[in-house]
Amino acid sequence: MVRIFLPLALLSTVTLVITLALGLSIDDPKVATKAVQAGVQYHFLTALSALCFATLVHAIVLTYFMGTGRWIEETSNAYRLPASFYQRNQQIKYRTIPAMVGAFLLLLFTGALGAAADPASPMQSTGWLGLAPSTLHLICAITALLINVAVNYLEFLALERNGEIVEQVLNEVRRIRVEKGLAV
Repeated sequence: MVRIFLPLALLSTVTLVITLALGLSIDDPKVATKAVQAGVQYHFLTALSALCFATLVHAIVLTYFMGTGRWIEETSNAYRLPASFYQRNQQIKYRTIPAMVGAFLLLLFTGALGAAADPASPMQSTGWLGLAPSTLHLICAITALLINVAVNYLEFLALERNGEIVEQVLNEVRRIRVEKGLAV
């Protein structure tokens, strides 16, 4: 899973960085020239794509944990393995899920602030804490990017630890099957 995750996480991070760069390249979104509006449009579409792709990466990790958790549980029951395999798998999964959800919600919040900062939006924000909506959006975007990189690193570590558990279960199953004279 780590081999699949690394390129996906890297691509997700690259799309977020491109989105940030496109947003920073917009001069003044209030200007109604075609060039500025095209920049806003590219930023918006790239942001939607980056949000979807980052969500996909987190969802793949969650799906992997759900699948391996079920497999470890059923294999442990079938071969009467210690419950510690399943418990360790669950600990890793449930430590990772809050970070994934937090990163996802931060990405959504960044998008909402982007919509509030858009001068063409029917909802006009006056800002918060004396900061302009565009500044709030920028701060949140940078934070979301950094948090996503950190969560991707945590997911990577969790996937490695879970892979070790899967390997241990497979070794135990092989040992039991060899002892009973079954095909391995």
